[in-house]
Amino acid sequence: MPGFDYKFLEKPKRRFQCPLCSKAMREPVQVSTCGHRFCDTCLQEFLRCYYTESAVYNNPELNQLICCVLLIEVNTQENASFLSSACSEGVFKCPEDQLPLDYAKIYPDPELEQQILALPIRCIHSEEGCRWTGQMKQLQSHFSTCAFNVIPCPNRCSVKLTRRDLPEHLQHDCPKRKVKCEFCGSEFTGEAYENHQGICPQESVYCENKCGARMMRKLLSQHTMTECPKRTQPCKYCGKEFVYDTIQNHQYHCPRFPVQCPNQCGTPNIAREDLANHVKESCGSALVLCPFKDAGCKHRCPKMAVGRHLEESTKSHLTMMCNLVGRQRQEIMELRREMEELSVSHDGVLIWKLTDYSRKLQEAKLRNNHEFFSPPFYTHRYGYKLQVSAFLNGNGSGEGSHLSIYIRVLPGEYDNLLEWPFSYKVTFSILDQSDPSLSKPQHITETFNPDPNWKNFQKPCSSRNSLDESTLGFGYPKFISHEEIKKRNYIRDNSIFLKASIEIPQKIMA
Repeated sequence: MPGFDYKFLEKPKRRFQCPLCSKAMREPVQVSTCGHRFCDTCLQEFLRCYYTESAVYNNPELNQLICCVLLIEVNTQENASFLSSACSEGVFKCPEDQLPLDYAKIYPDPELEQQILALPIRCIHSEEGCRWTGQMKQLQSHFSTCAFNVIPCPNRCSVKLTRRDLPEHLQHDCPKRKVKCEFCGSEFTGEAYENHQGICPQESVYCENKCGARMMRKLLSQHTMTECPKRTQPCKYCGKEFVYDTIQNHQYHCPRFPVQCPNQCGTPNIAREDLANHVKESCGSALVLCPFKDAGCKHRCPKMAVGRHLEESTKSHLTMMCNLVGRQRQEIMELRREMEELSVSHDGVLIWKLTDYSRKLQEAKLRNNHEFFSPPFYTHRYGYKLQVSAFLNGNGSGEGSHLSIYIRVLPGEYDNLLEWPFSYKVTFSILDQSDPSLSKPQHITETFNPDPNWKNFQKPCSSRNSLDESTLGFGYPKFISHEEIKKRNYIRDNSIFLKASIEIPQKIMA
């Protein structure tokens, strides 16, 4: 081992330093022939190199290789020069003055050693915080008390730590420390105690169900299973789990809890959720209404007696059903009328689509003066009720060559609230069905103002039939010829559109 590498309070004098390692000499020895001193270890290592070199001196190649290795291991340029010279000549010389060295004349130097051991140094742990200073020979005794010296745990747990950290380690961290359980009194090593914690049967613990009870752990299982008011227990009827102290209240609502039939029919153990269905479907003692209740029968009897009631009341039930059918027929007719009213135009504009035009034209040709009627429409809400009619094969002067169109006034629900005679402008149109993006549609339109003296526009009688000839109305016998109607797209998909619009002042509509 080379010289001492401690932290000296003052740099050691040169005479205390080994020429080979440049440190304070450890176990110094003196070469008596020249008086130079070295660390015993340093000099022994140097002599070892010398013997190795002598053994290979006569082998130049091996000699050169070993010298190169030794040169790499040497620290100082001066020693390197010396070794190189020694290797080349095969003779060992003193490292300091290169004089021949006799191994038998190397002796220990105890006096110098005592002087070196008396040099003042700092503790090797000074950087960690140790403030000790003293003679080098006192260092080992200081280590026995140095708080920063690393020592093995006396419990042989394989941990090494500073002396100042040892008490904390022995008390809390050492897995080999002795620990006594405060509950059962058993003694464990630290690592075994960690496993013992949480399972000690004598430890006092609270109930896991948070009922507030506290007991030894060994009694906890029995308490949880049979005593704890917060333990879970399945309902024996529905199987769901509930806290023990709430299961009694649950039975008042449990859907599978057995209950008695309120009609005392004798059926046992009816599940609560099945009771309503039992009373409605199965219970023979349940009071029920007659199946003909919607027809008006108000009889009420136990379900088991319904059959006898039906046999005894067949005639009266049949009468009730006939009356019900009559009432329903009237209601259906009224609903149909209301639906028709909802589908009627109330804004003074009628667009009437006549489908299957070619067939209807042939029908009009075969049946002289055959007239087609539009759905009724109103000029406005609560206004005049009007209807348009068309002769596809013409009427009067247009018969056989034109389409004729007329408008008439029909008896309406609000006639007593309206001004008479009807005197508002009427416009007829047949609509061109051409694509507006390709060409501008060319509708054919005719407009007239009713003459107040015309009978057709007087207030109609409530008994007037819309098919009566006296109510033909006013219009155009030659509205459009059969030839012209074929032009453009007045007929498309075998259908035509006829439009009638009434010009009503806004104040009238309001």
